Amino acid sequence: MMLISNMEFIPDRKVVKHLGLVQGSSVRAKHFGRDFMAGLKNMVGGELKGYTELLNESREQAVARMLEQARQAGANAVLNVRFSTSSVAAGAAEIFAYGSAVLLDDEQ
Repeated sequence: MMLISNMEFIPDRKVVKHLGLVQGSSVRAKHFGRDFMAGLKNMVGGELKGYTELLNESREQAVARMLEQARQAGANAVLNVRFSTSSVAAGAAEIFAYGSAVLLDDEQ
């Protein structure tokens, strides 16, 4: 099982080997139906559930791609995980996940 953490180190665990930066991203475009409903929701306020789902799916896919890269590098953990987002085109956004792939010692 791959350990994922936003911490730079794990208490009581030692980094045996640093395997480098790993990353994953997902670029998604807005769906017309979701965009239309979000426009209506803007008038009355409240959560834009369509966009929330879209971003959750993008984050999950970006993390899955980052973990696959870590597995290929031989890591058993990804530390210092961060997320970033950017607009890449009108109506499309990127979620970017990155961290340090490491090999941790065995649990004590």
